[in-house]
Amino acid sequence: MSAPAAVRRGEAGPRERPRPEGGRDVPAEERRGGVGHGDEWDELVAAALVGADRRGAAGAREVLERAAVLAVRRRAGRLARRVRAPGEAAPAERGRPAGAAAARRLRALLDGAPLGGRRILEEWVRAAASRELVVPGWALPEMLDLGAADRSLRRHVAVVAGRRGRWLAGLNPAWAWLLDEEGEGTGSWETGGRGDRRALLRRLRASDPARARETLASTWDRETAEDRAAFLAVLAESPGPGDEALLEHALDDRRREVRQAAADLLTRLPGADLGRRMAERALRCLRVEDGRLVAEPPRECDQAMERDGVRRRPPPGVGERGWWLEQTIARTPLDVWAGRLGATPEEIAGLPADVWGGFVRAGWVRAAILRRDAAWARALLGREPSGDLLALLPHGEAMERAARLVGGRPLDGELIMLLGALPGPWTGPLPAAVLDKIVTTSRHQPWNLSELCGLAAERFDPATGLGEHAGRPIDDLRALAETLRFRHEMLKELA
Repeated sequence: MSAPAAVRRGEAGPRERPRPEGGRDVPAEERRGGVGHGDEWDELVAAALVGADRRGAAGAREVLERAAVLAVRRRAGRLARRVRAPGEAAPAERGRPAGAAAARRLRALLDGAPLGGRRILEEWVRAAASRELVVPGWALPEMLDLGAADRSLRRHVAVVAGRRGRWLAGLNPAWAWLLDEEGEGTGSWETGGRGDRRALLRRLRASDPARARETLASTWDRETAEDRAAFLAVLAESPGPGDEALLEHALDDRRREVRQAAADLLTRLPGADLGRRMAERALRCLRVEDGRLVAEPPRECDQAMERDGVRRRPPPGVGERGWWLEQTIARTPLDVWAGRLGATPEEIAGLPADVWGGFVRAGWVRAAILRRDAAWARALLGREPSGDLLALLPHGEAMERAARLVGGRPLDGELIMLLGALPGPWTGPLPAAVLDKIVTTSRHQPWNLSELCGLAAERFDPATGLGEHAGRPIDDLRALAETLRFRHEMLKELA
């Protein structure tokens, strides 16, 4: 496959391709390329809508013939640009190819099957990436389009696209995002691309954390804001006390996303100075009087607070002082409260509170999530049911608690949001509780089932059947069973 022949899609089709980060705008004439875009296609659509005779066409046969020709030209892509010499051929692929059955399954997913096809397609990509499989060449354009549209899938798409995908991405600015994803890490720290440098930093962190920090610090002030944020994401995988000096330096960064990422990491570091500073502020804000929480939120958000990660401007509809209080509590080490209030997390979470109590508890929830503290998650779940808190618990315990919540609550938006934050696979008693909820709701609110069935189709362990509900004549259950069978076969093919 040579370079001119490989640019088969470019900006093909009627959709506007997104501009790549750091890439150039694609000229309109390059997007159209004379392959069935623009006026000719619009004329045919109009003829089909209002009638060929009224548009001056000879008849329906001519309209269909012209449409067929244009459709083939559109699928072929855009006209290749004139080149003086053939481009570099695609490199040999080193990755293990997905098998024939897995490739056929991928084709079916790209064509829109089954229920929840987009979510199942994402599962296929993640599962294939976890096994370091690469997709067939025909699937590369659609995989690169998928990554362009969904940032959360990019690192997985980068794996399944393999070496040929990176080569192809270099030929189309709309796919240039792939070149920033981690590759084989063959470049040097000084000259490598963004993805290669992240791979180098991750490997160095695993083998020699001190050297990794020194390497990163040596070029930190010369890095772009995007690169600084990307490198902090690598540090976030395994932060340690030795990172504190670099992270404190990052608190003064000119870009807010870099400052926030640094503050989040420092919040997770036991004994960090940021935690001590936030504790001093928080202890001035909260006390217990006559067995209830009494809060006195900050009256201003000064420059020092902003540097430590407190954002001055609240979200719409939230008061400033409550917003500052919540963030101050969130960045305070949780063990501070046991010492100050002389109680366990369960006792503290259960204390009645004044009018600021909602902000205080929201801060504790955020603190538990940032620190991944299961003890505080248990304590807060009784007052603040949350999928994010459930996800902090051991898997079996999370499934049991979620099953009780499903059984004891109506099927509404809050329950869907709670379950939506709970990652799969759903096992233990939770699938049975969800199936009971589907059956019960189908009797009086069948129109309210689509989101719950979509989550179940995506997050049930596909090896789990529908049990006693398998034979029920409920359309949503039939579709759920079909999707679970599809996923079960899909994962077997990938294995």
